[in-house]
Amino acid sequence: MRSLYVAGDTWLHRLKPAIKLTALAVFAVAVFATRNPAVPGAALALAGFVYFGLGQPLRAALRPLLPILLTVALVALFNLLVNSAGEALLTLLRLSALVLMAAAVTATTGISDFIDTIAAAARPLERAGLVKASDIGLAVGLVIRFVPEILARYQAIREAHAARGLAIRPSTLLGPLVIQTLKDADSIAAAIDARGIRGQ
Repeated sequence: MRSLYVAGDTWLHRLKPAIKLTALAVFAVAVFATRNPAVPGAALALAGFVYFGLGQPLRAALRPLLPILLTVALVALFNLLVNSAGEALLTLLRLSALVLMAAAVTATTGISDFIDTIAAAARPLERAGLVKASDIGLAVGLVIRFVPEILARYQAIREAHAARGLAIRPSTLLGPLVIQTLKDADSIAAAIDARGIRGQ
């Protein structure tokens, strides 16, 4: 599987995963806590500075974000049509800032660190008998690993359609994408159960 992690030795790479995830949560709350566009605007500038300051080539940094940013643009456009220009701008700034900051955290945190940190955070719930902490960590890790894989598969299906001269429509792309993703998910679940990774 592919990974969104980018090897490096920046200050963000060296920061503990728990601190990064906590800071991301605080960042998200701050971005959505006000309706003044200046706040999410400043947050977007900060997130862009952090993410694009990791040392990746611009094209490599943008490639995994393009589908997500396109979705953000569509959500903002929908808000423009049904609400107002101010609401659309606020949505665009908020979601773009959150995407870039989350991407910065994901690019500088290994999957195993994510799993360990989430599992540690979930242990109080495990002691209360509500969840299995290791399963929560594993689920988060798998989601993070699946994101770049799904994006790569989407691009491959899109290119295959274009090579065959087929019209590229969401309705024709989503079907094969969902089927292939579910097959992979089923195979991974079977492998996990066979190895006894999940808690019983």
